[in-house]
Amino acid sequence: MTTLRSLIACLFAVAVLAAAGRSVAQTPGEIPDELAGVGIEEHLGATVSPDIAFVDSDGNAVTLGDYFDGERPVVMAFVYHNCPMLCSLILDGMTQAMREADLDLGEDYQALAISFDPRDTPEKAAAVKERYLSRFDGADAAEGVHFLTGSQESIDRVTQEIGFGFAWNERQQEFAHTAAVYFLSPEGTITRYLYGIEFPPRDFRTALLEASDGRIGSPVDQLILYCFQYDPDAGGYVLHAVNAMKVGGLLTLILLGGFLLFFWHRERTKRDDIDRALTAL
Repeated sequence: MTTLRSLIACLFAVAVLAAAGRSVAQTPGEIPDELAGVGIEEHLGATVSPDIAFVDSDGNAVTLGDYFDGERPVVMAFVYHNCPMLCSLILDGMTQAMREADLDLGEDYQALAISFDPRDTPEKAAAVKERYLSRFDGADAAEGVHFLTGSQESIDRVTQEIGFGFAWNERQQEFAHTAAVYFLSPEGTITRYLYGIEFPPRDFRTALLEASDGRIGSPVDQLILYCFQYDPDAGGYVLHAVNAMKVGGLLTLILLGGFLLFFWHRERTKRDDIDRALTAL
């Protein structure tokens, strides 16, 4: 099923690109007008403005700052609700990763799905949210996932700050856009981009741990975060040999110290037993 979804997404992307490029005079390497500005420019370390206004799926006026609570990291996706396929695949992949990441949605982190189509309404957002919420258990999930709609001004601000580029294709009556999810710290700082429609649970979890800066996860998670670092060429987190060796050396010293302490205590106990026996004579 995973391979099939990837193949479908690939074929869909090829179809969009072909449609966008149809009847457009091109020289090799030239980008069609319909795809100008489409893509992602990473702004790692930048902070998203907390005052950008949206409307949640209940019709309440909110700002992005409402979700930057200083405690929980945020994973974000840009979608639109009339998308013929790609947005659903992004949300499917994001939902699957959230279910398998072994972190509690709502308690450990929050998820945002922001529509980049100003024609989308809170009612549409609520229907999509309900469909994806059915895949989670517990009340915290309902409080942890948020589907937002907003004005063109708000959409332009947040997409530009994240670095998400998209374009409307008038001939096809749909948006051309790329697939990714974005991780932000509890204060709204951009910490990681993961690309595609499928996100390995380990990478997804590690990105959340990285975004939280130690606020979530166990001590073991912090060791894992120290040993694995993001590799843009690999498109995921890979073992960092030097850090792994440091941790391995430390664990070896701890283990050796534990053995020495055990044998010292055993020998001390034997001597005490002998001393008591001699005293009894």
